[in-house]
Formats: sequence, structure tokens, C-alpha cells
Amino acid sequence: MSEYQYYEFLAIDRPLTPEEMSELRDLSTRAHITPVSFTNEYNWGSFRGDPDKMMQQYFDAHVYVANWMTAVFMVRVPIETLSKMIVEVMSESYIPDFKATETHWIITWSLDESENYDRFGEDDGRDWMVRLAPVRDELLRGDIRSLYIGWLVAVAREMAEDDDLEPLFLEGLGELTAAQQALAEFLEVDKDLLEGAGLGSPALKAQETSQDKINEWIGRLAQDEVTDILRQLLAGKGQQVEKALKNRFAAWRRGLRGDMTEAPRRTVEELLKNAETAKKIRLEKKELEQKKRESKRRKEREAYLKILSENFPKAWDTVRQHIERGSGLAYDDACRALFDLSEAYSLYSNRKLFQQELRSLMAEYNRRKALIQRIVKAGIRHEK
Repeated sequence: MSEYQYYEFLAIDRPLTPEEMSELRDLSTRAHITPVSFTNEYNWGSFRGDPDKMMQQYFDAHVYVANWMTAVFMVRVPIETLSKMIVEVMSESYIPDFKATETHWIITWSLDESENYDRFGEDDGRDWMVRLAPVRDELLRGDIRSLYIGWLVAVAREMAEDDDLEPLFLEGLGELTAAQQALAEFLEVDKDLLEGAGLGSPALKAQETSQDKINEWIGRLAQDEVTDILRQLLAGKGQQVEKALKNRFAAWRRGLRGDMTEAPRRTVEELLKNAETAKKIRLEKKELEQKKRESKRRKEREAYLKILSENFPKAWDTVRQHIERGSGLAYDDACRALFDLSEAYSLYSNRKLFQQELRSLMAEYNRRKALIQRIVKAGIRHEK
């Protein structure tokens, strides 16, 4: 099997300039480059660019997938998005990994040495960016559950001790967003461990943005900041300014929440026990759903047989029509129809009547050896 690597980068906060696109073209003549993206794949050889440097200079999100069981997701967020406390507690397990520039955090979630050979035999990486990119917007809004998912990877890899505490007490771990669920899937986080983390996690509280809070934050802005914002608006940078302001406001509000590390945190051992509980719940639910499906199929089957029993002569005519077609497939259809008739007689009539009709049918077509063999093999033969 040949090697396969897929690289995708996304520029979100601002488009690439023509000069930047030219610089990227120097890294690869084969890549598909637009003002907001860079995409390339390799079946032989490797990309000579450095994803870390590209994230520092140009892009806000990156997906990498290689068929030697490796997957990487990176985002770049403004430095004020995450407090020093959050970065410190979330980076203790090294998953996710945090790198700081003067203006941004670059966060990396990685999966190495997966054993899911089927996935990496089929996954070309193309669908992941659209599913994972919203994680960045969630981080900008103060939703750090994606960082917790990265920490769960360390738990699953047995990189944490049983008495280690979870990094933060977070709400909403039992109601992850679609992007967060995709991240867990991308990193192959055990589903029971993920569900177990959600057990006991409070429901996510909706945060209301009051006008008083907005006014308070605006009142804290320095005059030179306000002047710079107005200057950017007049320069046609409205979208960029809006995003930047929302990010700064969200970061300020996070600072009002207090220290999340003071909330009671669970140990790894407790989370693993929760995972066992979640597994038990999942299996019980699966068994219940299976019973419901079987009950539904049985009722549908009995309803069909009831209809069949209301006109047995017509049903026997249908069997004969199949036989008269004379092919192997037709004989198979006839056997299936006979099996249905057998059950219909047993449920809604008399089994002996079925045997009488079957003896008559087999006598009528006793020279059709292939048919008789099929009837015998199917266990429908008449009782002597």
C-alpha cells in the first residue's frame, strides 16, 4: 500500500494577500491555493512546508491525515482567548499541545498509532475540516470543552494516574456540540469514556449578554483603542473588527466567571468508573432497542401472515405461478412463499390443512427434482 498524506489549511480571520499566496506557492506547485485555503495530498513524497510555521504566519485551522494511522487538528486563536490558568491546567497532559506566539495560541490535538486500520484505509481527510473548524469559533466564545476532549485522549492512553484530577470542572460535557463530537471521533476517544465524562456534568447554562455588561466593557476601552477601531471600520475591515471585538468581549466575560479549578473535580478513577456505567447503560439501551425492533418485526410479520390467511387459495396460486416460471430463482421464490404459508396456517388455521395442500403440490410437480430438493432442504417437506 502506498503512503498517503493529506494537508488542509484554512484562513478564517482574514484572507491571504496575493504576496502570501505566492509565498505558499513556492512551498508546493501542486497545492490548491485560494485566498482562504491551502489543500494538498501526497501519495509519494512529502510536503516540504512546516505546518507549525504556516499556522503562525497564515492560517487559523489545519487538518492533517496520514495513512500510517496519524491525524492532527490545529487551530490558532488570539492570545486573549485563553487565560494563563486554563492553558496551564489543560497542558499538563500535553494533549492538547499549546504553543504561544506574541499574538496567538496555536493548539494541537493529535492522534498517533491508531489501530483503526479500516478508517485509515478509507479516510482521505477531505471531510474533516468542515466538521472540525467550528471548534475554533467555540473556543473564541469561551467554550473549552474541546480542550477537555483532548485531555480524555491522555486518559484513554493511560497517560494519567488513577488519582489525578480532571483539569477543570466543566458544564455541558453530556451535551457536546456536533463539532466537539467530531473532534472526539477524529481523536478516537472511547465513546464510553466520553459518555462517562458527561455523567454528573451539569447542563450548560445559557449566557445572557446584558446591555449593562456591554456598556461596562465598552467603558473600559481606552480612547486610543476606540479611535483605532473606528479607523479600521472606515478602512473597510468591518468583519475583522467585529470578530476581534466579540473575542475580546468574550475573554473579558470569562474573566468574570471566577476560577473553575475551585469547583469539585473528579479523579481519573471516578471517570473510568463512569465509563463502565456508561457502557452498561449503552448495552442495556442497545438490548432494549433490539427487543423493540424484534417486536416490531414480529408484529409486522404476523399482520402479513394474517392477510395471507384470509385468502389461502390465492396464495397457493402464487406458489404455482412461481413454479411454472421454471428457473432456480423462481423455485427459491416458491419456497419462500411456502414458508410463509406454513407459518400462516400454523398461526391462523390448521397445520394439517397445510400438509394436505403441500402433498398435493409436490405430487403435482414431483418430476421437478430441483424444486423438490429445495423444498426438502428448506424443511418444508410434508409430514408423513
